[in-house]
Amino acid sequence: MKKLYTSFEEAVVEIKDGMTIMVGGFGLVGIPENLIKAVREKNVKDLTVISNNCGVDDWGLGLLLSNKQIKKMIASYVGENKEFERQVLSGELEVQLVPQGSLAEKIRAGGAGIPAFYTPAGVGTPIAEGRETRVFNGKEYLLEEAFKADVSLVRAWKADKLGNLVYRKTAQNFNPMMAAAGKVTIAEVEEIVEVGELDPDEIHTPSIYVQGLIVGKQEKRIERLTVQA
Repeated sequence: MKKLYTSFEEAVVEIKDGMTIMVGGFGLVGIPENLIKAVREKNVKDLTVISNNCGVDDWGLGLLLSNKQIKKMIASYVGENKEFERQVLSGELEVQLVPQGSLAEKIRAGGAGIPAFYTPAGVGTPIAEGRETRVFNGKEYLLEEAFKADVSLVRAWKADKLGNLVYRKTAQNFNPMMAAAGKVTIAEVEEIVEVGELDPDEIHTPSIYVQGLIVGKQEKRIERLTVQA
């Protein structure tokens, strides 16, 4: 059985100053909302955060950003956060932008034990400046090294007590690959069921990748709400 945390404060105890953490989600969909808030309350500093984006000004990873807890952000998209822009322009925040497909594969490769791979994405752009390239079948490819994390914080729909995870629809996004790429993976879930209740064919993340579980009620904020007049 995996460790079942009773508080979010306890769930993030492994996170220390200067660590590299991965945080699941795409926009505000599938983010581990309560684990992020617990990291803010813990007030750890100088974090390197790997995530698709950095939330919005008042939610998600934006909470850590406004609290000056992120030293370096590795992401593919950063356009929804004014505080992010301010910190970058003032030199307070280091940013590494990665093409979204490359970001996904760098994380997947890290979880699979693959140290690096070649991709055509980024060849001939500033991303490739000063980096190794190689030609295969007459086409140039850029070497990308895999990403791993000290701790991965992911969000799932259901888990069993062994730590097997099921994600729901688009909230799956980066979560499965990040769960595999963390030395320690903590999953925030909406429900924990008994062993045997999950159909083996529906499990997305096997329990071998998960070290801890906690149940959390989600606000599930909408990043951009569009309604009819």
